[in-house]
Amino acid sequence: MASEYFFNRELSWLEFNARVLEEALDPENPPLERLKFLAIVGSNFDEFFMVRVASLKARIRAGDADRDSAGLAPAEALEAISRRAREIAGRQYECLLQQILPALAAAGLAVVRPASWTGAERRWLELHFAERIAPLLTPLRVVPGEEFPTTGNLRVHAAFLLRPEEGSALASLDGEPTQAAAALAAGAAAGPATSPATTPAAVPAGPAIAPAPAAPFPPFPANQSASAGAPPPGAAGPAVDCLAVVQVPRNLDRFIRLPTEGPGLRLALLDDAVAAFGARLFPGYAVRESILFKVTRDADIGVDEERDEDFIAAMEEILADRQNSYPVRMSVSADSEDLAERLRIAVGLEPSDLYTLPGPIDLRSFMELALLPETDFPGADALRYRPWRPLRSPEPPEGSTIWDEIRKGDLLLHAPYESFDPVVRFLDEAAQDPDVLAVKMTLYRTSSSSPLLKALAKAARNGKQVAVLVEVKARFDEERNIAWASRLEQAGAIVIYGVARLKVHAKAALVVRREEDGSIRRYLHLSTGNYNEKTARLYADLSLFTANDDLCREASIFFNMITGYSAVQELRHLAVAPFDLKARIIAAIGREAQRSSPEAPGLVMAKMNSLVDEDVITALYRASAAGVKVMLNVRGVCMLVPGVAGLSENISVVSVVGRYLEHARVLYFRNGGAEELYLSSADWMPRNLERRVELMFPVLDEALRSRVKDILLAYFRDTAKAHRLGPSGRWNKLAPAAGEEPFSAQAWFYESVKRRHAAEENPAERELQVRRRPS
Repeated sequence: MASEYFFNRELSWLEFNARVLEEALDPENPPLERLKFLAIVGSNFDEFFMVRVASLKARIRAGDADRDSAGLAPAEALEAISRRAREIAGRQYECLLQQILPALAAAGLAVVRPASWTGAERRWLELHFAERIAPLLTPLRVVPGEEFPTTGNLRVHAAFLLRPEEGSALASLDGEPTQAAAALAAGAAAGPATSPATTPAAVPAGPAIAPAPAAPFPPFPANQSASAGAPPPGAAGPAVDCLAVVQVPRNLDRFIRLPTEGPGLRLALLDDAVAAFGARLFPGYAVRESILFKVTRDADIGVDEERDEDFIAAMEEILADRQNSYPVRMSVSADSEDLAERLRIAVGLEPSDLYTLPGPIDLRSFMELALLPETDFPGADALRYRPWRPLRSPEPPEGSTIWDEIRKGDLLLHAPYESFDPVVRFLDEAAQDPDVLAVKMTLYRTSSSSPLLKALAKAARNGKQVAVLVEVKARFDEERNIAWASRLEQAGAIVIYGVARLKVHAKAALVVRREEDGSIRRYLHLSTGNYNEKTARLYADLSLFTANDDLCREASIFFNMITGYSAVQELRHLAVAPFDLKARIIAAIGREAQRSSPEAPGLVMAKMNSLVDEDVITALYRASAAGVKVMLNVRGVCMLVPGVAGLSENISVVSVVGRYLEHARVLYFRNGGAEELYLSSADWMPRNLERRVELMFPVLDEALRSRVKDILLAYFRDTAKAHRLGPSGRWNKLAPAAGEEPFSAQAWFYESVKRRHAAEENPAERELQVRRRPS
């Protein structure tokens, strides 16, 4: 189709983060919540540059100039990304420095930058630096003409431009005293730099990208400084500036609590302390300029899928290579324009890759401050949303098991409004129940101290057959997943390390149990979200518990397909990517178009994180042209262009960004009145539909289907946190009609869950009370 019928994927992603940023800009949100949204944008940008921008740069290096669906060549896309990313970053820092930090300081929680340190605070910090920070620091000399030291990925460094002090005699590497300026000017310092950079091993061929060697650092001209002055006594020539870099320790707290006599909390940043007092690391030298910087590197590195024998070793190599791969961005503090430029050249980046920031250069760790507990700062909770405690299901009758409850009927869990505890209980009871014979499960992302994995290990130790597919290729969770896989193996579980050339993103857990009558029955949990009890408090997801024979039987077939040798089987209820999920979605959309009429128009409603797949978008365009009403809720990237006459005039797209991250995928088809409703682990993206193992599963219970449909419809009623996408690509914030109260879908979900749980705990009386005349 023509390029005007698709938005650019990367630019659409940036607009999603602009919507997240609007939550930080909203003065109606409490200050610590606004700070949390700023930190999320910072973290999202890091991942965006590591993956999406890195991919575009790799295409340019490979000489690929093909235009994307939106008509942009890689270089043009990078230029547009740079322009929009700077606009968003500018608003982000303006919000932080002019709104959020002043609001927090007014509430007694102050992040104090060096210019605002009091004399007493500066003296205390200098002593703290000497005693607690300096022993951990390793200054690295940067020698002109030699490779620039390895800076890793996303690691904050301080760079110091140094000038030997007059008369200072420093020891060379062989211990003989020498005049530093003369030695550096002549390039005569003995030996290599303190920590020479090493060239990492290349990544295997294929989609992997070899790490980039460090560039030589250009020399500073001898006459660069206006304060060059006369050379030190005995020196061969004028003083020469030299450079050193110091990595800010990652194992120290980013925020340093300053001593205060009164109420409130004053915090200094660790990186500010390193930059301010780093001169202590260079006796005999004067610090002329300093700067903080962070390099973002390519993380879009593929593993060699042919290395079956040592696949885990191959994955571990990928983790190491990310620290030295091609640079894609450098963030620097606004302290030295000249030094920033020299660092950029040394790292090997283009001018458009340099981002000079007016505040702290790493906002990800401000999430730590946003989550500051009340015990550390009394009053912190008053700076957050009024809490919505996850609601627990009513206590089951004494002696009742979770199997009893699931046998009564399917159960739906809406996290984080409802507690994640039933999922933990599902596996805990499976581990302890002597009648449970086997547990099978997929794991994509989980927490470092996961109670679910502990339950799986316990089940294995209790003699049950436990089979777990651990996706060790889950980006940025590889190290944790490898560690958990090893622990499960040690407990006696069967562990499958993913599927060759695919990522297993499906979320499923199957329990096989011997019933009281000796029969074998299966119990199943399917979810749109990860098995992670921590993100289940932040991500909005839907999951289903069922003992439905058809669903459980097909789930068994699914597990056999991904763990053993099995031909791909056609399933009636479950759709599995990359085999038939995409085809079934497109077929269902096409069926709506065929059955649609002016008297009974078709209806497709869908909720997802991203809409990128062009085949699905084309099917939606055809359905719209046939009169089908298409209602889409897309949290993030949307390449579909809505509202175009003759093409997409019947398609509307909204996005809801609120206190919880919208993560559930829901699909509804009117189907001529025989409604179908599905939940899924898959977004409508080529990677999900064609290169991952995903599941789409139906909600068969009529009452639960009605409940999920109400949930889906609520997103299209939102006038508090929703934006609507226009044909120009602009997202417009929705507002209530005059005289109406704003409607928040997320607030409605919480209140609805509260009402339902209250009704379950206090059921209405089911017997009529008969009145009689007293005798």
